[in-house]
Amino acid sequence: MQIIPLLPLALLAAPAFAAPAQEVPSPERLKATVTRLVAFGTRHTASSRTDPVRGIGAARNWTATQFAGIGKACGGCLTVERIDRKFTGPRAPAGVIVEDVLGIQRGSDPDRYVIVGGHIDSIVGDVMDANADAPGANDDASGVALVLEAARLLSKHKFKATIVYAVFSGEEQGLWGGTLLAETAKARGWHIDAMLNNDIVGSSVGQGGVRVADRVRVFSEGARADESLTEAMTRRAEGGEDDGSSRALAKAIDLVAEAIPGGLDVKVERRPDRFGRGGDHEAFLALGSPAVRFTVAAENWDRQHQYVRTENGRSYGDTIEGVDFDYLSKVTAINIATLARLADAPAAPMRVGLSGALSRDVTVSWPSVADAVAYKVYWRPNDTVAWSASRPVAGATSTVLADTPVDDNFFGVAAVAADGAESLVTFGGRAPPAPPRPAAAPTPSLAQRQ
Repeated sequence: MQIIPLLPLALLAAPAFAAPAQEVPSPERLKATVTRLVAFGTRHTASSRTDPVRGIGAARNWTATQFAGIGKACGGCLTVERIDRKFTGPRAPAGVIVEDVLGIQRGSDPDRYVIVGGHIDSIVGDVMDANADAPGANDDASGVALVLEAARLLSKHKFKATIVYAVFSGEEQGLWGGTLLAETAKARGWHIDAMLNNDIVGSSVGQGGVRVADRVRVFSEGARADESLTEAMTRRAEGGEDDGSSRALAKAIDLVAEAIPGGLDVKVERRPDRFGRGGDHEAFLALGSPAVRFTVAAENWDRQHQYVRTENGRSYGDTIEGVDFDYLSKVTAINIATLARLADAPAAPMRVGLSGALSRDVTVSWPSVADAVAYKVYWRPNDTVAWSASRPVAGATSTVLADTPVDDNFFGVAAVAADGAESLVTFGGRAPPAPPRPAAAPTPSLAQRQ
């Protein structure tokens, strides 16, 4: 069996990454942001782009100003970019300009990105009505407030990966803001380590008055949406249905949340989104990027996509009274801690190979990762979903686990930074076959040697 090189003592003593010291997300600041967004009256994507006080244009301009102020406060560490394109579809038959407002915090590695987003647009009962008041307090001013708060707090620190704080438009018309950014990222060659979509994240009271204030749902796909048929069949054969990159992201978020004192439990929902519904993360899934959706534990449909009104003593409409800002601050804290970990960690290993058929031992191997000072090999019995054992490895890109049969266990590897920040876990599959040895040159004949 391979002898495992000793890790630095500090790394062994701190198995969990400690996020950089920072302020706790402010419920008061989150409330101020949601209040301001509601005050624009409507943020329907087809509402006015030029009115200085009402509509989507005024709201996007205000958001860009907020990002600019954050950038100024951190000495230019955050820059503002606005990208737009015309989209046409059933909910915008004449076409509409969709614009995303981005705050971009450059990291030291120019090739790696993590994204956190929420959508600024809002609607009422008639999705085509761009004139009625559509406060959109929880759906999704709460997500925009979270994104701005994350930018305020994380801009005080430096990271390896670039963090993109994204405020989408056009979500309610066809998930167009997410599509716009995903296609922009692809065109620019961004390697996206994670995308966190926050949509309806500020309420602890659901339909019928049920109160669920102790957890948040995180939706994730298992197998990648962009897998080829060959890749899908390989995953089926290897048993990796619960370990695609987005599911690995959701599991990492769950562990991050557990380390936040007084925080929320993360319920890992094993589907890409709520039943029959979607969000802005879907365009990133289509690219094969790890992406998840945060949503409250219990939704109140009386406060979604409704005209503001009261009928028979029952209130309808997505007004600010339905937002719990202490709850929203806890969801924000999970996002911030996750972004800090992944932006500070190395990239995940590109692949992990396993060999050990017909053996009680398994060999786990992986390619080296830039900026990784060590790796952590994870495994678990294959009738469970959470990693239950791990081994640190330094100075090598393979290890042998004795008496841990590959038939009965799943394996994965994360890359580890000097401060303990871990990448997502890459699930292990069959090791690629060894390249064939070059054929030996034929021995020259006596005539050839003369």
